[in-house]
Amino acid sequence: MKWFDYVAPRSLGEAFQHVASHPGARFLAGGTDLLVQMRAGRKETDLVIDLKHIPELMELRDSSEGLTLGAAVPCCAIYGDLAVSRAYSALAGVASLIGGTQIQSRASIGGNLANAAPSADSIPLLIALGAVCRIVSASGERAMPVEEFCTAPGVNALRPGELLVSLHIPKSGPRAAAQYLRFIPRNEMDIAVAGAGVSLVLDNGTIRSARVALASVAPTPLFVKAAGDALAGKPAEKESLGAAAELAREAARPITDMRGTADYRRHLCAVLTRRALEAALAKAKENN
Repeated sequence: MKWFDYVAPRSLGEAFQHVASHPGARFLAGGTDLLVQMRAGRKETDLVIDLKHIPELMELRDSSEGLTLGAAVPCCAIYGDLAVSRAYSALAGVASLIGGTQIQSRASIGGNLANAAPSADSIPLLIALGAVCRIVSASGERAMPVEEFCTAPGVNALRPGELLVSLHIPKSGPRAAAQYLRFIPRNEMDIAVAGAGVSLVLDNGTIRSARVALASVAPTPLFVKAAGDALAGKPAEKESLGAAAELAREAARPITDMRGTADYRRHLCAVLTRRALEAALAKAKENN
């Protein structure tokens, strides 16, 4: 690994000062992707900026408007917070999927998103939950839906000097639920062959709204708007869920690699989407 300097700023202003003097600096939210990539020579930098000492990036706060999740909050803090894990059970479930216990003490949902891997487990669920990115630079800030954040494998929409500070997940009302399911080839290869994140809202036996997103079947995590739209206004029955699952299968653009063929991945999209919708539907019926 190439040598680099390390700084741990205590504020966003201090972090941006380091970026101004070192344009090639890399932000470290947890380091579980960045350090591996640096060791492999895939990324280089003269300066690593540790974000875990900046309050805005470590914020985990639920309010009447929804959840604010700092980009550097470790996964274990999400499922370790009883109130958050109850209110956002699907998010807590995804946080517990990312690596092992040691990894989860460092890795963050924000880092998982910024890494922009097509197979990332957290991103389809974030899309299904309607999460919005808060992106900040020295000159201002902007908001962006998560479904627009990943632009290519390993590439995100951040401009030079910008930082993903936090994610906002809107508060879900009664009779709403979300679910993420994935298929992995074996426990020793903890990376999705395909994954499906879904959310839905019930209204007197009818699906009022829904969102569906997929992992590992396109160059970026894939928002399948048509599948969610097809469920809106439909009865909460197997036929409706099956039709949406078929739309998810049709939207997938997978490749064949060592983890599975393109045809197998398309099949998994339909199976995982249907099962995730069934699980979300069951939870929504229990939520008051």
